[in-house]
Amino acid sequence: MSGAAFATLAALAAVCGVPAACAEDLPPETLTVAQLPPADADRLYISDVAFRHMVDGRLHVVDGKRMKYLGLVPTGFGGQAVLSPDKRTLYVVATYYPRLSRGERADVVSLYDADTLAYHSEIVIPPRHAQSLPYRGIIAVSADGRFLYVQNATPATSVSIVDLQAGKLAAEVPTPGCWGIFATPASSQRLRTLCSDGAMLTIEHDAQGQPAGQKRSARLFDPQQDPVFLHAEAIGDALYFVSFHGNVYRADLSGETPAFDPPWSLLGSADARRGWRPGGYQLFAVHAATRRLFVGMHPRGREGSHKSPADEIWTVDLASHKRLARAPGQHALALTVTQEARPTLYALDATTSGVVALDPAQGLKPVARLDGVAENPLRVEAHQ
Repeated sequence: MSGAAFATLAALAAVCGVPAACAEDLPPETLTVAQLPPADADRLYISDVAFRHMVDGRLHVVDGKRMKYLGLVPTGFGGQAVLSPDKRTLYVVATYYPRLSRGERADVVSLYDADTLAYHSEIVIPPRHAQSLPYRGIIAVSADGRFLYVQNATPATSVSIVDLQAGKLAAEVPTPGCWGIFATPASSQRLRTLCSDGAMLTIEHDAQGQPAGQKRSARLFDPQQDPVFLHAEAIGDALYFVSFHGNVYRADLSGETPAFDPPWSLLGSADARRGWRPGGYQLFAVHAATRRLFVGMHPRGREGSHKSPADEIWTVDLASHKRLARAPGQHALALTVTQEARPTLYALDATTSGVVALDPAQGLKPVARLDGVAENPLRVEAHQ
């Protein structure tokens, strides 16, 4: 032992007497759980696929106003999350295997308290839940909060209707050739799905969740010439879709039969010559009160570029169909906007795995950011 080390030990012994005495002087640590602040419109839920360990997906909860990390909810493999209409419960649909990558598959709906993020209970569903990336439209809740609709794929497609009040599966409805689930306030016993021929299928069920009929609509879009993204945004009972080539489609779902408006283009002639196209996973957001559409765009678009991060974010007026502004794209893969009178647009930055807050009142000026919030963030939703 060196002379310096011996001197240090001697000094410690003089202060403490013996090492055990120092340990006794330290108060025992008490573990506590912090209480989350009440959720507001700027609380964000960020879906993380975690590609390097996909059986262990996560939902990160962030205070977007203060850019403060709040908590984490596990989402298993292929997890999808959605809030109840009253914003009090968070539903997570996921697949689990007892040996992580093998064993008997179990698909469950897990219920979490949205105020505390505490686990509440679970509902076992058929092991056919679509193990997809976290797109909006893979699960949805009825307007009255009674039913949860879950997209299945084996690869045959169907929809599980889960009775949340009874805590069990109510029915499974085959939907061959159709994908995605869209529910609107117009009816709590009706849902829609998009079909491979461009039509929309309406599925009716009764008050107990039992199937009560299906009806196919006319074609909303041409899947060969102008396919649409699955992601949709709602204003009341109207859904807005954007196509791979930059056309906007509106579907009015207030009646028993959907009504479709003629599509219109986001692009001017100069934009078309430069090959501007929309891209991303959650590529656009809509502010209902101002009827503003925010969409991630990239130039030199081509077949297969539809998931490219945004070079620019365009602000478009849904009433006049005119572009109002264009701003740097923040490398956005996903966008969501709060519905406040002065909204905030949030973007997931593909280069930093972070979230950026943008102010539409200042030309989408970045006002806050939190980098490294997730490993592979692909979807962001606001608590609203």
